[in-house]
This record gives sequence, C-alpha cells and structure tokens, in this order.
Amino acid sequence: MSIKTTSFIKSSTSYQQCPADTIPEVAFIGRSNVGKSSLINMLVQKKKLAKVSSTPGKTQLINHFLINDRYYLVDLPGYGWAKVSQRKKKDWGKMLADYLLHRKNLVEVLLLIDIRLPTQKIDLEFMEWLLKAGTFFSIVFTKADKLSKQQVLAQVNTFQQKLKDQFGNIHCLVTSASTYAGRAELMDYLVNRMAS
Repeated sequence: MSIKTTSFIKSSTSYQQCPADTIPEVAFIGRSNVGKSSLINMLVQKKKLAKVSSTPGKTQLINHFLINDRYYLVDLPGYGWAKVSQRKKKDWGKMLADYLLHRKNLVEVLLLIDIRLPTQKIDLEFMEWLLKAGTFFSIVFTKADKLSKQQVLAQVNTFQQKLKDQFGNIHCLVTSASTYAGRAELMDYLVNRMAS
C-alpha cells in the first residue's frame, strides 16, 4: 500500500477528546525512548510527522495521525523510566488504560520493544494487562540496526521462548527506523489488520 496523504489531527489528554471513532486505528506503545515516534515517521516516510526526542517521556498525550483519509496511527505516551513526577506517571497510566479499554475503533496495539535489551519485567506486566483487557497486540522490535543479523535472530528467539508459556504465540516483527528495515512487512501487516 502506498501512503498518499498523512496529517497530524490532534493531541488528546483523554480518550473522550480523541477524534470520532468512525475509522480504524492502530496504537503504538512501549517503554519510554523505545522509538515510537521514529517508527511512525519511518512508516509514513516523513521525518517530522511525529515529534522525536532523545529525552524519555517527550510524548505525553494521545496523538492521532490520519493516513490516506482512511485510518489513524496513534502515538501513545511511553511507560517506564521517563523522568517525570509520580503524579504525572499515574495520570499517564489512567489515560492509557482508559484509552485502551474504551476506544471502540482500536484494531490493534503494537507493543514496541528495544531489541538490544533482555526481556523487561515492565513489558511482560503490560502484555499481561493487555491480555486480561482483551486487547489484541503484536510485538514490534525496534533498533535492529544496532545488532548483527545473528544477534537479532537470537534475541527474537529468546524473547519468543520466554513468552510462549505465559502468552502463547505472539506475532513479532523486527524493524529499524534508521535503515527502514521491516517497513514493508509492517505496512503489509497493518493493511491486513485494517481490512479484517
């Protein structure tokens, strides 16, 4: 699928403020600084559609981007070690939970994970929460350009083995925003999910 039009629609502090839920959307989430905004920019092939920062916690709102006037990509705040107050983290947590539980047109959540890191407890806890909430999700590994092909395969295999007993088989994709690796595969996957 070719991307003909992209536009930033709005930032919201709650799911009630989000755009009308009349078209499907896919949400991007993960630990702070995992590369959510960079991955969205890579997918749409625009460097500055989603704001990118090296400072963890830069994305603090629910950001909607309209693609081809047909569906939304949604950039969500990261969770984890962002240097913000405990109050702000609680606010983010409620905002995310409400969005994930109540957004009727949410087709899927793409859970981004830095492929360089060992399995993180916070990611496993979030996956468990998604499963209990009945939210469909897939894993998207980021920053694959930082490892060799052999290292990437080893990391993915290790991750999938650790998840298998608890979560079963979860669909995984490997990407790099820097080299565009995995873009075609992820785009094809999104097109299929939007059509289902």
